[in-house]
Amino acid sequence: MIAIEQLSTELASDSGMVRAVDALSLTIESGQTFALVGESGCGKSMTALSLLRLLPDSGRVTAGTVTLDGTELMGLPERSMRNIRGRRISIIFQEPATSLNPVMTVGQQIVEVIERHTALSGAAAKAKAVQWLERVGIADAARRIDSYPFQMSGGQKQRVMVAIALAAEPDVVIADEPTTALDVTIQAQILDLLRALQKSQKMAMLLITHDLAVVAQMAHRVALMYAGQIVEVASAPAFFAKPRHPYAVNLLDALPDAQQRGKRLAAIAGTVPPLHQVFAGCRFADRCTDASAQCLSAPPALVAVQADHAVRCVLYQAGQDQSLATRNAVSSPGVVRAPLAPSTGVPLLQVQDYRVWFPIRKGLLQRTVGHVKAVDGVSFSLHSGRTLALVGESGSGKTTVGKGLLQLLRGSAEVSGSALLDGQALQGLQGEGLRQARRAVQIIFQDPFASLNPRMRVNEILEEGVASLHPEIDARTRSARVADLLEKVGLPQAAITRYPHEFSGGQRQRLAIARALAVQPRLIVADEPTSALDVSVQAQILNLLNDLQQELGVAYLFITHNFGVVEYLAHDIAVMKNGHLVEYASAEKVLGQPQHAYTQELLRAVPRLARPA
Repeated sequence: MIAIEQLSTELASDSGMVRAVDALSLTIESGQTFALVGESGCGKSMTALSLLRLLPDSGRVTAGTVTLDGTELMGLPERSMRNIRGRRISIIFQEPATSLNPVMTVGQQIVEVIERHTALSGAAAKAKAVQWLERVGIADAARRIDSYPFQMSGGQKQRVMVAIALAAEPDVVIADEPTTALDVTIQAQILDLLRALQKSQKMAMLLITHDLAVVAQMAHRVALMYAGQIVEVASAPAFFAKPRHPYAVNLLDALPDAQQRGKRLAAIAGTVPPLHQVFAGCRFADRCTDASAQCLSAPPALVAVQADHAVRCVLYQAGQDQSLATRNAVSSPGVVRAPLAPSTGVPLLQVQDYRVWFPIRKGLLQRTVGHVKAVDGVSFSLHSGRTLALVGESGSGKTTVGKGLLQLLRGSAEVSGSALLDGQALQGLQGEGLRQARRAVQIIFQDPFASLNPRMRVNEILEEGVASLHPEIDARTRSARVADLLEKVGLPQAAITRYPHEFSGGQRQRLAIARALAVQPRLIVADEPTSALDVSVQAQILNLLNDLQQELGVAYLFITHNFGVVEYLAHDIAVMKNGHLVEYASAEKVLGQPQHAYTQELLRAVPRLARPA
C-alpha cells in the first residue's frame, strides 16, 4: 500500500541543519500495522509529517520517495496532495489540544472532513459525524457534537482526533500516539475500532507510539528508530521474543510493572544526541554498555540476522548472532524502596466529602439552571512518603480533584467539603497563606504544551516558581538548581535557552515535571506525568520520583491511566467513576482482588507485554 525508500528530511535550526530522518526505508502492506517506536526526539513524528508533506517552513525532504499504491507523493503538486490528505492518507496527531481548531465545534471539524472527501453533505454529513463520535466512545454524542474542544477532557479531545482521521475511511492511517491520552477502556475501544477497519477495508496503519504493550497487541511488524535511523526491524513476535539491538533490550528492561515493584528501573543513561552533527560511528555508542572502538570507527549498516529481522549494530556485522537479550541494561535494577510502614499519625492531605460542581448558566442574565457534578462527595487521605494513584476513565473527575485541591478553580466552580493540608483548610486561603500552601503543593499538568509559557525560555520557566515562592534563594543558586533539574529529567544543558515549541511532546513533559520539582514541594499532584514519555525517559522519571520520596518523604497524588506505572509506583489506589470513588484500598488489594465491577473492567482492558525469557 505504501513504500518509503531512502527518505531523508532536514530542518534548518540555529544550531545548523538538523537531519531528522536519515535514509529511512520501510513498506506497509494493505491491512498491516507497522509500528515505529523509539525515544522522543528520534524522528518518528517527523517521519509522519514528511509522508504527508506537512513539514514546518524550516523543513524539507532532501531525498527519497514515498509511493502510495503506485502513486509517487513527493512530486505531486500541492493541489493534488490536498486530495490525498484525509481521503487516502490521514493522521491522528500526537497533541489534540493544539491540533483541534479552538473556534470550531468538534462536529464542524468532523463534518469538514466528510464533506471535503465524501459525497455526503449537510444533515447527512452531520449524522455521519455523530456516528463517528459514538464509535470512538464519546457519550451523548448528539449533544457533544456541538461542544468546543475546551469543553472536553484530554482523553475526549484525543477521541475526537481519531474520529476526524477516520471519518473519510482512508487507505492509510498514520497514528501518532493515538492512545496516549486515553484511559485503558477507551484505548481498548479505539484499538478494536482500528483493527475492525483494517479487516473490513484493508486499511494500512503506521503506528507511532512508545507504549510497547500496545505495539505487542496491535503490530504485525516493528521498526525501532534512534537518532533519525532505523536500528532494528522485525516482525512483532520476533522483536519481543528476542530483541537484538542493545537499545531494544534496554527499552524492554525499562518497562514498569508489578514484577519491578520495589526495584530501580533500568533507565538508559543520557539522551538522544543532537542531529545537526556528523556522526562518525554508531549513534547509540555513547549510551551503550557494549560499545567498543569498532562502534566509533564507522557507521554500522542495517544487516539481516534472519530472513525477517535486521539490526544496525557492529555485534552482527560478521553475521554472528550475539543476542543481548540476557545482558544487563545500563542501570542494573536494585531495591530502592524500603518496606513501607503502615500509615500512622496525621495525614499530609485529608479530603472529606469533597465536591466540585460547575454551574450551568443559560439566558440573557446567565442564571444558574443546574450543575455538572464533576466531583461529588470524594473522600481519601494521603500520608507523607506515600503514593495514591487516582485512576478511572477520562471525564470521571480525576483532574478536577487535583485542580480543586490546588485552588485553581476559584470563580469557575462551586467547591464544598473539606480538604486539609497538614491540618489547615485549603479552601479560602488568600495571600501569603495561599503562597505557603503552594510551596508545599505543586502540580504537573496533563498537557505540557498548554501549560508552558510559549514566550519564555526554559531557564525562565523553571526559575519562575522558585523566584516567586522562594524569594530568599539568590539567582546563582536558582540557576544551579535549574541545571541540576535538567540533568535529572534527562534533558541536555543546551535546552536551557530554548523555547517550548523547540521540543518534542515528551521533552515538554519533562520540562513540566522539572518545573514542579523546582520548588521542592511536599506533595505533588501528578496529572498523567508520564503519558507523553517514552519508556526509557519514563524509567528515569519514575526513578527520580522514587528517589525524592525516599530522601524527602514527598507524597504523590498520581492521576494516571497507565496501570504499569500504577502497579510499580502506587501504595494505595482510588478508582473514580462519574465523580464518585467506587473503590479505595491498598494497591495490593485493588490489583489482586478488585471488588467493584468497574475496577475489574479496567484491569481486563490493560494491554500486557510478555517479557523475553
